[in-house]
Amino acid sequence: MVSDNLQDIAKKIVSKTILAADESSGTIKKRFDTIGVESNPENNRTYRQILFTTPGIEKFVSGVILYDETVRQKTDDSVLFPKFLYEKTINPGIKVDKGTVKIPKFGEDTFTQGLDDLGERLLEYKKLGCVFSKWRAMFTINDKHPNITTIKRNAADLALYALLCQEAGIVPIVEPEVMMEGNHTFEKDKEITEKVLTVVFEQLTKYGVDMKSMILKPNMITSGKDCDKQTSSDEIAQATLEVLEKTVHKDVPGIAFLSGGQSPDLATENLKAINKIKNKNPEKYPWRLTASYGRALQGETLEAWKGKEENIKKAQEVFITRAEKVYKASHGE
Repeated sequence: MVSDNLQDIAKKIVSKTILAADESSGTIKKRFDTIGVESNPENNRTYRQILFTTPGIEKFVSGVILYDETVRQKTDDSVLFPKFLYEKTINPGIKVDKGTVKIPKFGEDTFTQGLDDLGERLLEYKKLGCVFSKWRAMFTINDKHPNITTIKRNAADLALYALLCQEAGIVPIVEPEVMMEGNHTFEKDKEITEKVLTVVFEQLTKYGVDMKSMILKPNMITSGKDCDKQTSSDEIAQATLEVLEKTVHKDVPGIAFLSGGQSPDLATENLKAINKIKNKNPEKYPWRLTASYGRALQGETLEAWKGKEENIKKAQEVFITRAEKVYKASHGE
């Protein structure tokens, strides 16, 4: 039986915004390569400490997703990162999937690894102070993909993951990401996102996941990155809300959008447009609609830091400025 406590935690996590600081070792290396900094445990720790110790972060950020390396690391004052965040009234979370692999004979379609020992890992992460977790499934759009078979496979895995989290006393963030990569149209993105979310919620219901104790992390409906015709923020907002209204259970307390490779300004502008429409009709869209951004919250900060100690103050100023903008956008401001 899931406790009411998990429902309260889920609401707290989406009360402001969620910082996705859960880049895998490979991803953070790619990000550091762009500023000419070596990715190693100490540099990774220093960078994340810059984010977490930014003065005033708790005004705009209510949750941080950590990576396995980061969850075991400490501040300069020897405080474990999850404890440090919790003491700032920020909910610590953890990425628990182990990345995606292609499915033989299914082209670009993938499935996500990490279910086999998930139960044990969740208990360890809970002891380390995490109160929520995240699992990502990704779907690539092209002429033949994603295949319905792989959509169902990923949806079932997301549901089983969510159930295991709730049984362990951890709030699951369910992340089915329809990728922006490609030249697909806006209409195609809408069609596939609706199909994916429909199947995901069918599986969540079948597995008996408590909708009040989970968070959805979907993509916004956009054109593919390489599509000639890009759409306005108002069109993105309208289409995204139409799909959510059709597919997402009304008991889900919050939806935290991923940025999916959008620029910081675009991701912020689109979130604002979505909430402006939501604010006019809160009964129709009963969820808290916020952001769980990685690059869109951090990209400018990384550029400002460049691995240099003398740039830390400037990097934190850049970070808090963007964090405030995204928080305000989550209220349609």
